[in-house]
Amino acid sequence: MRRLTCTTLLLALALAAPASAEVAHTVQPGETLWSIAAANNLTTRTVAAYNGLSEDAQVVLGSTIRVPTAAEGYAALQNAGMVAATPQAAAPAQAAAPAQAAAPAVQGGYTVRPGDTLSGLAAGAGVSVEAMAAMNGLDPGGLLIAGTVIKLPDGAPAPAHSAEPAPPQVVPEANPTPTASRLGAADVQAVAAQYGVSPSLAAAIAWQESGFNNAMVSSANARGVMQVMPGTWDYVQRNLATRPLDPLSATDNVHAGVMYLRRLLDETGGDESAAIAGYYQGLRSVRERGLYDDTSRYVDNVQALRGRFGG
Repeated sequence: MRRLTCTTLLLALALAAPASAEVAHTVQPGETLWSIAAANNLTTRTVAAYNGLSEDAQVVLGSTIRVPTAAEGYAALQNAGMVAATPQAAAPAQAAAPAQAAAPAVQGGYTVRPGDTLSGLAAGAGVSVEAMAAMNGLDPGGLLIAGTVIKLPDGAPAPAHSAEPAPPQVVPEANPTPTASRLGAADVQAVAAQYGVSPSLAAAIAWQESGFNNAMVSSANARGVMQVMPGTWDYVQRNLATRPLDPLSATDNVHAGVMYLRRLLDETGGDESAAIAGYYQGLRSVRERGLYDDTSRYVDNVQALRGRFGG
């Protein structure tokens, strides 16, 4: 429920970014270079280049991977000769191509800048204010707070913004609420069984999304064990849940994610790979645009993880 980059966005950030804002990440069980990159809205190529690794390098449990900002990652790609140092003014279509090839705009988050409005962002994305608000669990008439991250529609272009760096990220008040708690695979599997969802499938998605950590908030504002977007939480509560869900509960976060997964399975005729892709990219986007490269890797990763949780 996360991914967004744009050449102009990265260039602007690169010009204004501080000397270093990287984050040290200790490799956890089950993680790959791709999953670490995906969890931070970066491409595998970007994280690999920043760490001096190849894209297909295997990460070692307990080792440290440096996770760069978008600007630092783009600079690493420039230094490695993987992207042009500056866009070609005479060929804007070609200039934009590296960014699209590196990271298609799938589940992207955009950090709100001062002066941004919901109506302006919706217009730029080509959707209604109501649709943008529903996607993010926001009040259509409310104000946006600088530093909050909102999800843009799949494939929407990056909004135009100033050359100022993005403000520090703020987690907006919305459900589900991330809480400092963890669940085990058995907890997720028990919930999945209640809804007729494969326990191994639900556990694999939960592990891929958060490592069963309910405190996790992605840079696209997905939250909790199942990385549920605020808009998805509201949709599940209104249309799928038979009782009020507790936004503070890690278990109810799993209930919401599994109910949504159940709906995806129903809509895809039980096609588990299609449902996995829909969970990550959005089912409508999958049907209209096909699978992005990141989505294909996500599906493969989840399917591979299922063996760990009973097959």
